[in-house]
Amino acid sequence: MAITNLKIAKQCADTLAGIAEPHRIQIIDILCTGPKNVTEIAKALKIEIVNASHHLGVLRTVGLVEHRKDGRFVIYSLDPKFVTGKNGATLDLGWCKVEIAG
Repeated sequence: MAITNLKIAKQCADTLAGIAEPHRIQIIDILCTGPKNVTEIAKALKIEIVNASHHLGVLRTVGLVEHRKDGRFVIYSLDPKFVTGKNGATLDLGWCKVEIAG
């Protein structure tokens, strides 16, 4: 199947570039289990909060992660328009899909 829509191809490439970092892949895996705040994510990854925040910002920029304020915390979750599946997840990026084992 050929990619006939350059806009869709570019969006998929940009999203894949945003994912292409080990900590970001781990964050996606963590968020597959449900929403978390940056402290929980940083602790799970054993990295500084500022680094976790940076990676979350990249994932937000490419549209994979949503955030909402809950008191003094910001809660992050995977954007449901990209995520399907119950055991693990599938990120549907329009042109391609990325399977995440659960």
